[in-house]
Amino acid sequence: MIRFPAEWEPQSAVIIAWPHPDGDFVNLQAVENSYRFIAETISRFQPLLIVCKDLRHRQHINSLLSDAEAISFIQADYNDIWLRDTVFLTIEDQGQARLLNFRFNGWGNKYEHGADNALNRNLLKHAIFQGLPTSDIDFVLEGGSLESDGQGTLLTTANCLLNPNRNPGMDQQAISRQLEKTLGAERILWLQQSNLAGDDTDAHIDTLARFCSADTIAYSACEDSADPHYASLKQMETQLRSFRTCAGEPYQLAPLPLPQAIYDDDGQRLPGNYANFLIINGAVMAPVYDDPMDDVALARLTECFPEHDIIATPCRPLIHQYGSLHCMTMQFPAIVDLKL
Repeated sequence: MIRFPAEWEPQSAVIIAWPHPDGDFVNLQAVENSYRFIAETISRFQPLLIVCKDLRHRQHINSLLSDAEAISFIQADYNDIWLRDTVFLTIEDQGQARLLNFRFNGWGNKYEHGADNALNRNLLKHAIFQGLPTSDIDFVLEGGSLESDGQGTLLTTANCLLNPNRNPGMDQQAISRQLEKTLGAERILWLQQSNLAGDDTDAHIDTLARFCSADTIAYSACEDSADPHYASLKQMETQLRSFRTCAGEPYQLAPLPLPQAIYDDDGQRLPGNYANFLIINGAVMAPVYDDPMDDVALARLTECFPEHDIIATPCRPLIHQYGSLHCMTMQFPAIVDLKL
């Protein structure tokens, strides 16, 4: 039996890749301030792996961190820092962990991605990953495009998974079969939903709607009728209300209001949202943007996760490269025996 664990299940570690001066961030100092907060917070709750470019890069990162006791470093090449979409997805196969290495094509060949597509094979060269069962899957799939309830239900968007820039020639039925075979999906909830302004992932689900438990979904919402997202997100809300749990009950829905519009220096709207939160052992790290809606989102996530600490996490600098907290991280379930 194959099972794709939910994010709220116990974890052995989280992995991130540290931004580099040769990367795309023009506001690197502000981004590194956010990264430092994120790294130090995660490592208070559980082990953290940081992928860095080389020894000099590692030394620089160490100089920024106040405590690296629960942090391990891996040197490897990478194009981008959005590890949610490039690092292994973990399944439970007959009670044992298996790391799945899907293909990555730069979100539909939008960006250079050779090093990102090779990242997992390079991670396996390091002692931390030695001896772990792995499988290469000849199928383009990004972790940010899928949500799992841990009980056989996947939540995703047709706009991303059925986009011909990912797996051309495969229709919804063929893609569904692939997800059933590789991730143990028993049913798939397909949202017909476009992307947020500035999102270049073709509507990743982790910017739109997230499982908080097997019967609760938090989602990006908009109550401002003047906002261009208003009609689209209202339509998504209607779809979410029509979905049913495995027990046939309506989901409990928790609306997370969009922050006020954030723009880059060229006037392009950026995909600020609160759905891009990260669940770790005992805590939920919630992206905040120095916005009045921060407190509303934090309060609603507190209701969704009453047994977790809710930690406001500064992400405004990250959004300038079109991603946020969940996009930059990937968790490993506790069944993954990392050699830490």
